Amino acid sequence: MVRDIVKDCLVLSQKSADADKNDMRIAKDLLDTLTAHSEECVGMAANMIGELKRIIAVQAGKDYLVMINPVITDKSAKSYETQEGCLCHIGQRSCTRYESITVEYRDKKFKKKKQNFSGFTAQIIQHEIDHCNGIII
Repeated sequence: MVRDIVKDCLVLSQKSADADKNDMRIAKDLLDTLTAHSEECVGMAANMIGELKRIIAVQAGKDYLVMINPVITDKSAKSYETQEGCLCHIGQRSCTRYESITVEYRDKKFKKKKQNFSGFTAQIIQHEIDHCNGIII
């Protein structure tokens, strides 16, 4: 189900709780909402649809990737400054991102995964994990 986008900073600035197998409906709604906004958005966190759970969905090439309880376990020494936008606010804001990251998470079947990401996909994931941590970019 496509859900409304939350723009309330009081909601968005709260840290999200770990998700469990009972939260898979949220993951599906998040993916539905992201694909409905694919013209203007490449990633979403569950708090953006009003659910304070550690679930993100990102566009990775032509596919979409859902990550449950994602944690960055390693990052490159090299970082860069960039500007990012978000459906939660107007305009773009400055931030620092790492060129590559390693993320541990659970997939849609709740299987443990560990994967390396670089470039724009790594940037999207970092933005969405910030959302899970109550950081608004």
